[in-house]
Amino acid sequence: MVKSVRINTSLIRSTVGRRILALFVCCALLPIGALAIVSYTQVNGQLSEQSQRRLQQAAKAMGMSIVERLTFLETEMKMLAVSYQVTSNHALMVSRKPFDLLPGRRFKAIALFDGSGQVIPLYGKVDHVASFGEHELQKIFDGQTVITTLSPASHSPRILMMRSLRPKPLEGAFLMGEIDSAYLFGMSNESFLPEMTELCVADHNGTILGSSHEDLPPLSIIPSNNKMGGIYTRTFEWERSGTEYVSGWWRIFLKAQFNASPWTVVLSQSKADVLAPTAYFKKIFPLVVILSLWVVLLLSLVQIRRNLVPLEKLKEGTRQIAMGDFKTRVHITSGDEFQELAESFNTMSRQLGRQFKALTAGAEIDRAILSALRTEDVVETVLTGMRDVFSCKIVSVILIDPQHLNSARTYVRNETPSTKEVRTVGLSAQDVGQLYEHRNYLVIGRDDDHPHYLEPLSDGELMSFMVLPIFLDNNLAGVLALGYHDGLVTDESGSTLAEDAIANDLNDARQAADQVAVALANARLMEKLEQLNWGTLTALARTVDAKSPWTAGHSERVAEFALKIGMVKGLTTHEQHNVRRAGLLHDIGKLAVDTAILDKSGELNDEEYRLIKQHSAIGARILEPIAAYAEIIPIVLQHHEQYDGKGYPSGLSGEEICLGARIMAVADVFDALTSERPYRSGWKEDRAITAIRDQAGSQFDPEIVTAFLEVVRTDHLAQIDQAAAVVGLRERSDTEEQGT
Repeated sequence: MVKSVRINTSLIRSTVGRRILALFVCCALLPIGALAIVSYTQVNGQLSEQSQRRLQQAAKAMGMSIVERLTFLETEMKMLAVSYQVTSNHALMVSRKPFDLLPGRRFKAIALFDGSGQVIPLYGKVDHVASFGEHELQKIFDGQTVITTLSPASHSPRILMMRSLRPKPLEGAFLMGEIDSAYLFGMSNESFLPEMTELCVADHNGTILGSSHEDLPPLSIIPSNNKMGGIYTRTFEWERSGTEYVSGWWRIFLKAQFNASPWTVVLSQSKADVLAPTAYFKKIFPLVVILSLWVVLLLSLVQIRRNLVPLEKLKEGTRQIAMGDFKTRVHITSGDEFQELAESFNTMSRQLGRQFKALTAGAEIDRAILSALRTEDVVETVLTGMRDVFSCKIVSVILIDPQHLNSARTYVRNETPSTKEVRTVGLSAQDVGQLYEHRNYLVIGRDDDHPHYLEPLSDGELMSFMVLPIFLDNNLAGVLALGYHDGLVTDESGSTLAEDAIANDLNDARQAADQVAVALANARLMEKLEQLNWGTLTALARTVDAKSPWTAGHSERVAEFALKIGMVKGLTTHEQHNVRRAGLLHDIGKLAVDTAILDKSGELNDEEYRLIKQHSAIGARILEPIAAYAEIIPIVLQHHEQYDGKGYPSGLSGEEICLGARIMAVADVFDALTSERPYRSGWKEDRAITAIRDQAGSQFDPEIVTAFLEVVRTDHLAQIDQAAAVVGLRERSDTEEQGT
């Protein structure tokens, strides 16, 4: 079962999250913040500069407008001048009324100077007319329109426009009009001033010719020369009555057209109004920056989370693998490199799991194989562990009979781990030759001819096999065969799945086969040693029994019968071996007893009986130097103890007597009762069985007697079956003879 990976929702608190967030701050927020500061400074400066430049352009536009109005007034003055004609007697004659010529009232007053010093009002009232200089009069009589300003102490400044009569001027006569400054400077009812601005116009002496507000700018800071270019800034700031103003100025040059000194047009606006766009920008820009940062932060967090979730999954998966959980899988469906990385991670996890499992199982198999001392144990270990290491479906160990190379026993375990089949198969000379020819390995495909020894493995299914011969001392001892289901499914390379599995398992399987060879060699050696051991014990038992013709075969029979009782009692294999060894050696102490006593036909006297009772203790002392027999010494020593405590040599009773000795006591007495002795004839088995049954609870352990009776009953049934089989064979033989 694939273990799911838990993801911590507080991703930003993780180490990776903090690093990515710090990287985000360095790579995103800091540049954005720096850009915002630079943008704020630049835009604020640009807006301020544009506001001041706009005010300056407005001042220039106002100056040009004043020039246009002066030009328009000049045109009207020309039209008025031509309405007067000089008669033959040098008198003036008006062709039209001046009022009809000046419908807009753009002049406050118009007067005619007749040359004699007399002023003839034509329109309005002209007061305080000053004398004009020779230069000005000369320009007037030359046909140029002249503008001059008067600044009487008790009156507002006056702007006068003068022009001679045409086409025949009366000597010394000219027209003079006082210009309406409200019209000229656009401060009448139909104001031409830009919104929220104040106008101030001054002449070259700084005399205010017109102003729309009582607060006048400090004109002294305006340059007095006529340089235009970019040398002088045509804006300045000033403050009056707690209000800050920004003013733009422009100089009107009237010398060429009106023979007048330049005028300065100053257009003022409160600094708050001028910088209103900047103030709005200052107010909205931080909000825009903050909103932008939040948007970037939100999108970045989404992207960071999108990246961190796979990273956290991969991190957790790596941690699980580090803890040895190779079943961990990482599921990422982002459709990007992280998904490819997760797939590679899962592939790596599967491969690591398989390799680790193979190494672990292989190590366990190696330990089990090398520690197995019996061929059956080696085979069982191989059949149990191989399927956990390799991807095969069937594992088989085929052991060849050393005496008959054309015969072998096949041990098979398929997909059901608890099922093991043992079959005898035959090997042809061709099969043996093929195995000798391919000593390392042999692959048999689904379409190849399967050898006879593989027939129990396939059972008609389409399978491929990897056959690994096992050699001992350069002689064929067996075969390790791994079977793979071979369907028609192929991978991208075109090879079958079975071929891929065999290729992946080959190296480990060959190593396992070599370990099996070593284990089989050890097992066979141990089996030979065990055979030698049992042979030695049997020889010792026969030596003891050979001392008296009455005890021939007694130790071997007692050992076999005690072994049967122990098996009924459920003794382990090791305990069964101890009981059998003790049975063969239980009377070894009789080697120290005189033969005359053993063969005496009459009743033993007390001294002879005392010597007989010493044989169990003597046997224990004989076996004492052999460390391997330490576990059987108590059985040899106590096999004449009785359950009720009346036995020898120590008078032990009940559970004080070891289990092996209690078993040995029943087997020994039963064989002794049913065997011939010099002092009596052997009993019938029924009588001996009855005697033992009667002594249950006194001389013998009742449970051991029950097991003894089960063994006797089983042997009796086996004898009946054997006799029936013999009778059946005889009847069949007689029938065949009669038929013949």
